[in-house]
Amino acid sequence: MQRPVSLTEGSISRGLFQFALPILFAHVLQSLNGSVNSIWVGRFLGEAALTATSVANTVMFLLIAAAFGIAMAASILVGHSVGAKDMAEAKRVVGTSATFFAGISVAMAITGLVICEPILIAMKTPADSLPLAIAYMRVIFLALPCLYMYAFIMAVLRGAGDSKTPFYFMLLSVVIDIGLNPVFIFGVGPIPRLGIAGSALATFVSQAISLTALILHLYRRRHPLVLHKDELSMLRPNWTVVGALVKKGIPMSAQMMVLSLSGVLMISIVNHFGVDTAAAFGASMQLWNYIQMPAYAVGMAASSMAAQNVGARKWDRVTSIARVGVVYALLLTGSVILLLELFGTHAYGLFLPAGSPAMEAASHINRIATPSFVFFGITLVLFGVVRATGAVMAPLITLTVALLGVRVPLAQAFIDRLGVDSVWWSFPVSSAFATVLAVLYYKYGGWRSARMESIPEQSPESA
Repeated sequence: MQRPVSLTEGSISRGLFQFALPILFAHVLQSLNGSVNSIWVGRFLGEAALTATSVANTVMFLLIAAAFGIAMAASILVGHSVGAKDMAEAKRVVGTSATFFAGISVAMAITGLVICEPILIAMKTPADSLPLAIAYMRVIFLALPCLYMYAFIMAVLRGAGDSKTPFYFMLLSVVIDIGLNPVFIFGVGPIPRLGIAGSALATFVSQAISLTALILHLYRRRHPLVLHKDELSMLRPNWTVVGALVKKGIPMSAQMMVLSLSGVLMISIVNHFGVDTAAAFGASMQLWNYIQMPAYAVGMAASSMAAQNVGARKWDRVTSIARVGVVYALLLTGSVILLLELFGTHAYGLFLPAGSPAMEAASHINRIATPSFVFFGITLVLFGVVRATGAVMAPLITLTVALLGVRVPLAQAFIDRLGVDSVWWSFPVSSAFATVLAVLYYKYGGWRSARMESIPEQSPESA
């Protein structure tokens, strides 16, 4: 029988690096998959279709963000139980979480199918793109149960110390998705031409195949967290676990929504400065997705690793995980920023036409704004560690204040004096502010005494 991977022993620096690397690669794969799909839609179906997918994907990001927090809560609960070597509790969490995810995904899929058209109309979707966006979103909503269950299983595996298996099956999903996009969009043999709905169907099929293959793999390897016939009673909801998933998951989902909302507000400010500035900002944001990836990967790895050590009550290792994670975030993020500076014009050229005045503007933006991601990396790691205990409100409040209470007002406050540079400077200033709050909370906050409701108290005082 395959055993869960213990993250409570051995070298922290080596273990954290090896755990974070597959998470980083999975993020890169997801971004590349989205880029390739956009190329198929934009180049062969036109601007209206590309706009339709962009609007639909904005809605889907919010839905996935809602699932992200619940999945992270399940991952932390599993990590605590695995760290405490309590596999019965880990299975109880998996059973309840699986039922919970299945229920909410089906409910949201049915709701989405009914209200997707009113949502798109409310978002002022252009008339040419509206029928295309509706066709795309209806297929995506049908795929939602697969998307949610896939995200749930990936999170559980990471909580159990395994980041490689999620990467392998993410790779399978991406390869299938990229391969099926032209088949379903244009039609081949008996497969009809489906247009934009074909792109969504490719995502649906790739997720369904990968999810099925992943479940079969886990049962074939006799993974210790899978439920067998005599354990199916664990699928009945345990309301203590459900309470922990909701109470801890919603604030983590809200953090993703705060990030999304701040991005939308910043774009609306930038759009007032004309097409060239907006294009430069758009190109910069494409590159920022890749700059942030190492910090996200290290933050997720630190959270999973810390969760197991909280369960094992090894608080000295939790402290070391935070320290090593911050160093990795600084080194990796700084390296990506340096590469961007060295290859700046070539990087922007991927998204902007040669000779565009937006090229110089993008270079100027990044010289001012990219240091913010160094601060952002520190914040992600520290908050990843404190969330591992169940302390989720302080990270949410900090990000809300920094992004909506500092970044957006600061960008608007100095426009008369600095022009559009006021927007760019708001990024490093607000990120540095968030980092200061994160460091203060990590050092002086009561996160070590926090707990997830479904497990016994895990604070240092009880160790």
